[in-house]
Amino acid sequence: MLNRVESRPELEKRTGEAKSKVERQNRSIMFLLLIAYCLLPIASNAQCAMCRASLESTGNVSQAEAVNDGIVYLMIIPYVLVALIAFAVYRMYRKKK
Repeated sequence: MLNRVESRPELEKRTGEAKSKVERQNRSIMFLLLIAYCLLPIASNAQCAMCRASLESTGNVSQAEAVNDGIVYLMIIPYVLVALIAFAVYRMYRKKK
């Protein structure tokens, strides 16, 4: 009553080739992402040094304070977002009880 499925080697060979092609593509993408990730901090450190040198050379105090305020805002936003998410999760679990 059960139908037997016959094995077809040519089909298995094709699917094996497709899997290996996808695996190679995934490895290539992961390698490129790793290289991009490694190069990203180098570029950002260079920009920080350039901003600092620019601010030190001009002697403009208000501009330096504005840049420092911008840095503080950029630093605070991720922490506020994480705190809001944690608070929302806490309230959700508290409501379940």
